[in-house]
Amino acid sequence: MNWLYVVPISQDSFEVLDDRWSSAKDFWCAAADYARASGLDGVRKRLYIVDPLGASKTTDGVKGVVFTVTPDDAMKNTPSSYSVSVKRRNENLAIGHAYNFCDNLLEEVFGGF
Repeated sequence: MNWLYVVPISQDSFEVLDDRWSSAKDFWCAAADYARASGLDGVRKRLYIVDPLGASKTTDGVKGVVFTVTPDDAMKNTPSSYSVSVKRRNENLAIGHAYNFCDNLLEEVFGGF
C-alpha cells in the first residue's frame, strides 16, 4: 500500500525494507498490509518485531525490519506497545492498529473524501 518492499522469510515472518525515507508508521503500515494480503491476520493477531531496524537480512545494502505474527514465548510476555517504534525487538501492535497508519497515508496522498 505504501510502496515499501516486503520480503517473505518464512510462512509467518517477513522483512519490510527501508526506502531511506520511511518512518516507523510506514514500516508498521507495510507490515500490516502484507499480513492482511497474505492471510496472516486474524482475530486479535499482532505483529511483533523480531529484528529491529538494521542491516537487511534479505537484501544487501539496505536496512529493514523483520516482523512475525507467531511470537515465541518471550515475545508473548512483552507488554503491548503504545509507541510507534521499529528500533526495539519485541515491539508489537495489533494488525488492525498498525493498518490504521495506512489509512492516514491514503488520506495524505488522496486528500479527504
